[in-house]
Amino acid sequence: MIKRASEMKDNIKVNMRGGDGQVSIREILLKGEYKGNARLVGTITLEPGCSIGAHVHENEEEIFYIIKGTATYDDNGTEVILNEGDSCLCLGGEKHSVANRMSEGTVQLFAVILTY
Repeated sequence: MIKRASEMKDNIKVNMRGGDGQVSIREILLKGEYKGNARLVGTITLEPGCSIGAHVHENEEEIFYIIKGTATYDDNGTEVILNEGDSCLCLGGEKHSVANRMSEGTVQLFAVILTY
C-alpha cells in the first residue's frame, strides 16, 4: 500500500485534553488501512505555546518520537525535555502531557496509540 501526503487528513484540536492553543494531528494511516490494534498512527504538530494537556491512557499506550523541535514532556508528574530523535512511551494507566514551551519553532512528533 502506498499513501500519498495529499491523501492524508489534518485535524485541528483546540485546547486538546485541556492544553493550550491548538494542535494539528495528521492521520498518516486510518483504522481499517492496517490490521493491527492502533487508535492513531500519525504526526502531531505543536506551534510555540501550544500543548496537549495531562491525560491518562486506559487500555492503550502511546509512543512519541520527536521529529523536529524541543518538547516539554510530563511523564507521570516528572517534567523532562525531549529533543529531536528522542522517544517516550506512556503505558496503560500512566499519565502524560506534551508542550512546545522551549522551541521558538514548530515541534513535530510521530505518534502511535496502541490499544489492547
